[in-house]
Amino acid sequence: MTETTEQPSYEEARAELVEVVRRLEAGGTTLEESLALWERGEALATVCQGWIDGARERLDAVLGADEDPEDLADADED
Repeated sequence: MTETTEQPSYEEARAELVEVVRRLEAGGTTLEESLALWERGEALATVCQGWIDGARERLDAVLGADEDPEDLADADED
């Protein structure tokens, strides 16, 4: 990530989250370090979920715009 105020891309957030999980699973960190890693992991998971939710909304909008109301009525009759 280039700036602390800039939201990471999905790929960047996921890669960092994988590293956080790896470090937590490896152990050997102090309680304070573990808590900081956990908090960072939660924040990264939220960023990833935001990207996924945004992608889902975009897909739903495109798919919804492509649906023909007559096709929907025909599908309901089946």
